[in-house]
Amino acid sequence: MRKIALVAAAAGAALTLAACSAETEEAAEATAESAAADTEANVEAMEAGAEDMAADAEAELDEAGNEMAAEGEEMEAELEGEQ
Repeated sequence: MRKIALVAAAAGAALTLAACSAETEEAAEATAESAAADTEANVEAMEAGAEDMAADAEAELDEAGNEMAAEGEEMEAELEGEQ
């Protein structure tokens, strides 16, 4: 009788551990999927930010170029006026 009780207890413990392992595996899988989704969202946000920064830099460079061209024209006009 003791052997049967011992075997039943061991089987119950094994089933409990197996159920915990399955739950742990599912939780780990869900965590990995969540991390992948977060990483993808962060990469997309970084790409959008980089595109915005590039557009801003291009606009500022264009403005600086226009200002330099205008200054150059003013200097040429001043030099021509002095001659």
